Amino acid sequence: MSIPKTMKAAVLFDYGDLRVTEMPVPELDAGEALVKVDSVAICGSDPGIIARGWQGYTPLGSFIPGHEFTGVVVATAPDVIRLKVGDRVAVEPHKGCGRCENCLRGLYTTCLNYGNLELGHRHYGFSTNGGYAEYAACHDTTLHKLPDSISFEEGALLTAVGTVMYGYERIGWVRPGETVVVTGPGALGLISARLAKILGAGCVILTGTREERLAIGRQMGVDITLNVHEVDVLQKIMELTNGIGADMVVECSGQPGPAAQAMEIVRKNGRISYNGVYREAVSLPLNKIVQWNLLITGPKAEGMWNLERAIPLMADGRLNLKPLITHRFSLDQINTAFDTFTGRVGGAIKVIVKPESVS
Repeated sequence: MSIPKTMKAAVLFDYGDLRVTEMPVPELDAGEALVKVDSVAICGSDPGIIARGWQGYTPLGSFIPGHEFTGVVVATAPDVIRLKVGDRVAVEPHKGCGRCENCLRGLYTTCLNYGNLELGHRHYGFSTNGGYAEYAACHDTTLHKLPDSISFEEGALLTAVGTVMYGYERIGWVRPGETVVVTGPGALGLISARLAKILGAGCVILTGTREERLAIGRQMGVDITLNVHEVDVLQKIMELTNGIGADMVVECSGQPGPAAQAMEIVRKNGRISYNGVYREAVSLPLNKIVQWNLLITGPKAEGMWNLERAIPLMADGRLNLKPLITHRFSLDQINTAFDTFTGRVGGAIKVIVKPESVS
């Protein structure tokens, strides 16, 4: 396969200044494969990275964002034996250093050498170049082979699924028959609700403010949806659980209100998984955590190889993500794609960016 010397890429020249320009096609280091990008999904964290960078790690002027992407392997370093040219792959954003205590325990999303390129850490689309480009160089340990039954566009949502799976692993999974409340029907919330059913929940309740997204939740198998503008969520959940509360609450909105209310709708000895990105302080009653014997976790991204675990659920159709993909744009239209995503234009949920033109 002929590989050009240069490629189109969306480069962050300054905060808020994302432009499509020509960049060199990346050269491969040991352990890497070159991926010809097919589809990139805009994540909720991407607008923040473009607006203000990522925790001081973003190299302005040469940085390519984008971390939920798929493509085809077109070249490999000599020491890469697990992958071959032509493999369809999804990219995992985190590559830990592989040598710190956390990485050795499989906790590579909280690598103790975060940002240290010399020690091998990579975080594609955050601290190192990502997928809003025609090509991306990725370490082979971050590449997951996609079966033909998963489209490239659906595969671009695999990182989101892995994040949800990791959240459930951290909280102790779903026990058969449990009542699970998911707050916030964005992509993570909708995936969380569907996975709760797959994992055996007896009743899944989805709460939110947008009826069109709640309707998608029902389409994906949610048992009960509650529009917070129409019902008293606390009162209704207590009615549905005989005054006891939910066995588990999965908070995906990232908003202070639902984050605090999770403590009110959970039962004694219940569990809360905080999956949102919280940019405001949230007050929680710590004594209640102690007195009610609550378990609270916060999963960091898609750890513990959960992308690999999620692939069979998508491949056999149990986890159908097509309803979440609402818009498609070419790389040249990337700023329009972001405006569509952030403005929720046309009910936007997952917006796909493709290097090739979109018909």
